[in-house]
Amino acid sequence: MPVPAHRPADGDPLLRARLDALRDEGLLRSLRTVEGPVGPRIRVDGRDLLHLCGNDYLALAGHPAVREGAAAAALAHGGGSGSSRLVAGTLTIHRELEDRLATLKGTGAALLFGAGFLGNLGVITALAEKGGVVLSDALNHASIVDGVRLSGAERVIYRHGDAEHVDRELRARPGRPALVVTDGVFSMDGDVAPLAELVDVCRRHGARLVVDEAHATGCLGPRGAGSVAAAGLEGEVDAVVGTLGKALGSSGAYVAAHPDVIAWLVNRARTVIFSTAPAPATAGAALAALDVLAAEPERTDRLRSRAALARETLRGAGVDLSVPGIDPSAVDPGSPIVPVVVGEAAATMAATAELLDAGILLQGIRPPTVPAGTCRLRLTVQADHDEDELRDACLQVAAAVRHAVAA
Repeated sequence: MPVPAHRPADGDPLLRARLDALRDEGLLRSLRTVEGPVGPRIRVDGRDLLHLCGNDYLALAGHPAVREGAAAAALAHGGGSGSSRLVAGTLTIHRELEDRLATLKGTGAALLFGAGFLGNLGVITALAEKGGVVLSDALNHASIVDGVRLSGAERVIYRHGDAEHVDRELRARPGRPALVVTDGVFSMDGDVAPLAELVDVCRRHGARLVVDEAHATGCLGPRGAGSVAAAGLEGEVDAVVGTLGKALGSSGAYVAAHPDVIAWLVNRARTVIFSTAPAPATAGAALAALDVLAAEPERTDRLRSRAALARETLRGAGVDLSVPGIDPSAVDPGSPIVPVVVGEAAATMAATAELLDAGILLQGIRPPTVPAGTCRLRLTVQADHDEDELRDACLQVAAAVRHAVAA
């Protein structure tokens, strides 16, 4: 169909038609305005709401020390870094943060990126080999999916959490350079990758293994060090990708790895080479968050107990917490991601609207983020959620889902 003529000032009729189609399918998205800091409670569009859908797992984004760390870094280093890392953009505060992250992750070095998406694109495209193969879990994050697509290597999507499938695919490609990439904790389902099995398979075949710990850092493992540390595999994974914008309450990302890997990324990761370095304030906020985590390791314990409480309350109210295609035994009961599958988009958004009316922000998740027919309320817990308030909210979630499905 030809594109109709239009004046840009009058809008784009083709895009408007597509937006209308999304609305008709219940898939149209829009932005909500948050007033003030995020936290267990949040002010949105003039209303004070209980926040049950963010990724500020340790409730650090609005923590006084984190806010002060960001402000102090901006005053000391300025509003921006002014350049890419390799030109003139690496600041002393970046080096300090990278050293702290390498210590947390038990690696020899770390490298900052502007965002988690950039971290995955950078590490995958830099480590994948021409003529080689990249194997990616079927439920990996979109940033991993796009990194694999851009890698130039053969792409293999293996069945979710299936290390035996990885083994078979690698055996079918003997001698070829191989990279296996997986989330540590899967963002929409809350289950944990079989890291020990994947490490074993990768070592047998000489493949590299990259683990994205965006939803694991601060939530799993000793000192909140993540899923690799929780599995006792520090030093056994070729690269660990993490974000500063979730449990660590800031923004940006990093890759933690052996110094050889980091040196290679400095020379080959296009999302570092051609991107302005992270702003000093984000580094200062992340450093302060690491200080809080080190001083208050009980935050991770409190987060996990709140997550267990949410699951217990929802199940007690008759909510089925199973997710199609997810092995229940792979779900860590302390994972802060608690998916409540509703089914269709219209029912999911009806439940979201009912909860919003009740003072609870719990955004429905629809395709393409999740497969059609598995639309869900992705409930996420924070360490500072009040237990009674969380328990009551879970009961309201159960009621909203019942009403939406019955309608």
